[in-house]
Amino acid sequence: MKNLIKHLFIGAIVSLISVTVNAQEKSSEAAQTGKVTCKFKVEGVCGMCKTKIENAAYVKGVKLASWDKNTGIIEVVYKSDKTTELQIHESIAKSGYDTEKVKAEAEDYDALPNCCKYKELEVH
Repeated sequence: MKNLIKHLFIGAIVSLISVTVNAQEKSSEAAQTGKVTCKFKVEGVCGMCKTKIENAAYVKGVKLASWDKNTGIIEVVYKSDKTTELQIHESIAKSGYDTEKVKAEAEDYDALPNCCKYKELEVH
């Protein structure tokens, strides 16, 4: 019984070390390439929203932007020496869409096509 507990304990330690080393390697790789991946919520409702949101996310340094209409989550890969996550939020908000960190100005929201007016779908 003591041997079994000893082997389980050693296995757990080895697994923990492996996970830690793997996370450090990924962090180190991101630091070397300067590429960062982030995900955040963006309000929107239709296929046109998808196009507008993704296009707005493509500020200088963004390598990939993909918004999921069903979840409202955008995944962005960008070079941290070229832009910041906040700049991406600001660009998307400027196109009329609220993000987790930046709300669209009324005039930017009002400029959206009618099919993209997500606030009008909210229940009050």
